[in-house]
Amino acid sequence: MLSAADTVAGYGTYIDLIKPLILNKKIIQTGMTKEIARVEAALEAALADGTCALISSGDPGVYALAGLVFELCRQRTIAVTAPHHAQSQTAGDKRLRIEVVPGIPALASGAALLGAPIGHDFAVISLSDLLTPWPTIIARLEAAARADFVIVLYNPKSKRRPEHLAQAQQVLLQHRHPDTPVGIVTGAMRANQAVSIVPLKDLHAAPVDMQTTVFVGSSASVQYLDFLFTPRGYAGKYDLNRKEAASSS
Repeated sequence: MLSAADTVAGYGTYIDLIKPLILNKKIIQTGMTKEIARVEAALEAALADGTCALISSGDPGVYALAGLVFELCRQRTIAVTAPHHAQSQTAGDKRLRIEVVPGIPALASGAALLGAPIGHDFAVISLSDLLTPWPTIIARLEAAARADFVIVLYNPKSKRRPEHLAQAQQVLLQHRHPDTPVGIVTGAMRANQAVSIVPLKDLHAAPVDMQTTVFVGSSASVQYLDFLFTPRGYAGKYDLNRKEAASSS
């Protein structure tokens, strides 16, 4: 997809990660909190008879910019088509062909490094209140904790809001045992990768930043050696001590 693009748009850190792949491309680069300007510039580049790749870390549809692309297209009444929909273009229409290319979100890469923490039902919540009011985030944490979901936390701590993770921890401790295992993954699959498991009671002191994804176990989650996994329920239905012959074809 990058090789076919005339222009590449992205956050500065993400552009730096792929620079060897986009040496001969036009670059649109903006900083943090400039997402609207970045997407608007990408749309303008695509409308000018070109192809623009708007890049994200992880998956573009998970806490990224795919949703904002559609939101701005709808606001500006830009007609859009998907690769799997064959539609003819009406004369005079501003029409874009939009393809969302799936990636590997931090909840998947981080889970793989930990073992299998999201092997059963889980909820994903961002602790950033930049776009979502903090009372709404607290209400979602309460609901997920009460329902005994494994909870994956994005954007757990920043310099502007260092207290949010500790506040979330207090909410979780109302519904989880203090020794509930919590997986901490920073920089998954990058040079600064760090993986650890701590009890929920110590989460407030864990080394966490904006590149960290936090996996709070459910009541069923287990730490086994250096791994964290959540059983799906096989032991409750089958005898795991009995050996069964596997059939082959």
